Amino acid sequence: MTYGMTKVSSISKYLEGGDLRSTGKVKFLLPLIKSQKDFDDLFAYLYSKDRLMIMRAADALEKITIGNPEYLYRHKKELIGFLQNATHKEFKWHLSLLVSRLTLSPKELKIVLGKLKMWAKDPSESKIVRVNALQALYDLICQEQGMEKEFKALVKELQKEGVPSINARIKKIKNKYLSKDVD
Repeated sequence: MTYGMTKVSSISKYLEGGDLRSTGKVKFLLPLIKSQKDFDDLFAYLYSKDRLMIMRAADALEKITIGNPEYLYRHKKELIGFLQNATHKEFKWHLSLLVSRLTLSPKELKIVLGKLKMWAKDPSESKIVRVNALQALYDLICQEQGMEKEFKALVKELQKEGVPSINARIKKIKNKYLSKDVD
């Protein structure tokens, strides 16, 4: 019987194999991450040289922190650093959502918002990066008062592009959060 992960090397078997279009065995890894230590061991894979392992580790971290955002807190500085330097679209997809789960200082918030806005507005970014950056921006404005006007302006700008996936996310945000007017 397994009582959590104790070695970083035992995680790798869930992150290896296949290609960037699949999540591999991540779903089998998720229930094994039961503590901050397990989470930290998984987080270490974000430093891998293997793009596939980084993507899958980020995917797992994102899924785990939906219900356990506190696991991210000790990694805030690292996540902001990754956000500023990420080049692979698969990593950016997940970083957007991960940083939106952090409690940020005003200085950190400025850095994060700047990068997320850049990704959301950049037509050369993948559609998933842009959609996730938009979602993360919305999640952050829900936590921070006074950013609604800027978000609404961004939404109007993005809607003009006519990108179906971005417009679908805007519609989802509007429908899910009716009490928050994003028009």
